[in-house]
Amino acid sequence: MKDHVVIGTRGSLLALRQAEMIQEALERQWPGLQVTLAIIKTTGDKILDVPLAKVGGKGLFVKEIEEALMDGRVDLAVHSMKDVPSEIPDALTLAVVPPREDPRDVFIAPKASGLDDLPAGAVVGTSSLRRAAQLLHLRPDLRVENLRGNLDTRLRKVREGLYDAVILAAAGLRRMGWQDAVTAFMDPERFLPAIGQGALGIEIRKDDAALREITAPLHHEPTWRAVTAERAFLHELQGGCQVPIAGHATVSDGTVTLTGLVASLDGRTMYRLSGSAAFGDEEDLGRDLARRLLEAGARAILEALMT
Repeated sequence: MKDHVVIGTRGSLLALRQAEMIQEALERQWPGLQVTLAIIKTTGDKILDVPLAKVGGKGLFVKEIEEALMDGRVDLAVHSMKDVPSEIPDALTLAVVPPREDPRDVFIAPKASGLDDLPAGAVVGTSSLRRAAQLLHLRPDLRVENLRGNLDTRLRKVREGLYDAVILAAAGLRRMGWQDAVTAFMDPERFLPAIGQGALGIEIRKDDAALREITAPLHHEPTWRAVTAERAFLHELQGGCQVPIAGHATVSDGTVTLTGLVASLDGRTMYRLSGSAAFGDEEDLGRDLARRLLEAGARAILEALMT
């Protein structure tokens, strides 16, 4: 058993808080284990003046951390699962997925009680094509403008009146203790979250048996099954941040239920389907739902966006 473990993490307030949560959980589980953090700046952190969809590539918030993991500078990485591409390097594995935080998106606005309360022409900030497409589908009269930056930056900008509203993830606000900022929660029945939203992933080297043993007690099987279904859905669609794709799975009584969505950038065309499967079949569920959406018409959207 190791006596010192180094966690690789991004340097934002939220990323550090998430890494600290894993640090604290490991130190509680293994008294005497020393856990330290190593901050690694990713491509997504360096390029803040360009919409994510235009930066290109996958793994904008994980690639450099994975490189540090593979060359031994860190022992494990803590990621927001929504940032992790559907394919990871062969030498690595997502060993642990802890219990999921609230996966929903939230609406934050100083002068409106909810999305339906915004006046026509109101400016809503988001860097997510998924959020933008769903916003425009529900409210085509709104102006959706790019909003990059860390969680605290985005909150500050809406409070300063630079945007009439912003859409953020509930999980980050709750982990930071900033849930009082929430104006309204977005029901997944109406507004689907991102693949893996609200879940963390602990990535290690595939051949590191010691780290597998150390991190294993933090694993949460129901969350893992839900996220596995969502990621299989994403992988089958070969999607990334350049495409408005959403997916959300729930687990109950040995059954995984997944809802997936593909939309055009303007939100005018949207394909949304749901399906269920027994435990053990969550990957097949994700792949099958993706294929059904492609056959229903989503293929034309994806092909147009990826050319």
